[in-house]
Amino acid sequence: MKGLVIRNTGSRYVVRDLATGEECACAVKGKFRLKGIRTTNPVAVGDYVTVSVNDDGTGYITAIEPRKNYIIRRASNLSKESHILAANVDVAVLVVTLLHPTTSTTFIDRFLATAEAYGVKALIAINKIDLLEDEEDRELLDAVAYLYRSIGYDVALMSAETGEGIEELRRKLAGKICLFSGNSGVGKSTLINCLIPGLDLKTEEISDVHDTGVHTTTFSEMYEFSEAGGWLIDTPGVRGFGTIEMERHEVAHYFPEIFRISADCRYGDCTHTHEPGCAVRDAVENSLISASRFASYLSILEDADEGKYRKAF
Repeated sequence: MKGLVIRNTGSRYVVRDLATGEECACAVKGKFRLKGIRTTNPVAVGDYVTVSVNDDGTGYITAIEPRKNYIIRRASNLSKESHILAANVDVAVLVVTLLHPTTSTTFIDRFLATAEAYGVKALIAINKIDLLEDEEDRELLDAVAYLYRSIGYDVALMSAETGEGIEELRRKLAGKICLFSGNSGVGKSTLINCLIPGLDLKTEEISDVHDTGVHTTTFSEMYEFSEAGGWLIDTPGVRGFGTIEMERHEVAHYFPEIFRISADCRYGDCTHTHEPGCAVRDAVENSLISASRFASYLSILEDADEGKYRKAF
């Protein structure tokens, strides 16, 4: 049977038969874990797989088709293993909030760099804009949206509470396989509920004490989104986004504005940290490259300390 992995429940997977649409609960053959794949999940939601079906209707995943792309993150801040959030993604939607909770630019930049590294188009969805009531908050919203749009990223402004921006987002994502990611509490599941009426994914209130979200999505799962073959993938909320498998000399390639200006550096192998004649550092000093983006670039060059990713703007 040829199928699509639509749900990951830890050690088990749910695969949809591409021919019949029927779902099959599957396990993974042990050999996948012996091929040097250093991930916590050798099979990911979004994978196209071959399944050997048992007499009782369950099955074993025996082969994985080559992936078009995937989004990967470090399994934990101190782990050397990685976790694949989803495979074969058309758009990675990073849901962020500027208040309750605050998503750091470091987190945003690490996600975007990972999307660039693995060939996935990214869209930044700034949710809960209804909470930005005073002038200072609105100026922050304008500044963040301008920063990422000026680099070339699509930025959507919305409120799952009021419905503002939801229809525009629906049009952008129609017919595509879309991964939703972000910190806990930013409203990923609520947004998906808005986009797919009647889905009714579980949601939780934000902690008043720590102003952080509660993990309501335990494992990644795909939901049919449109008649045009679209899917939305809900993923567990994360506190930090640890990058992995990035070569030091390639990191600048995943920051489009840094990569463009680096062509003017004196040395072709410039790391933009200390070399004379560095066009990138000059651009930062002259506000042609955002200081926050440059700081994120430097943070990826270093070993990440636990908790680094939740710095304020």
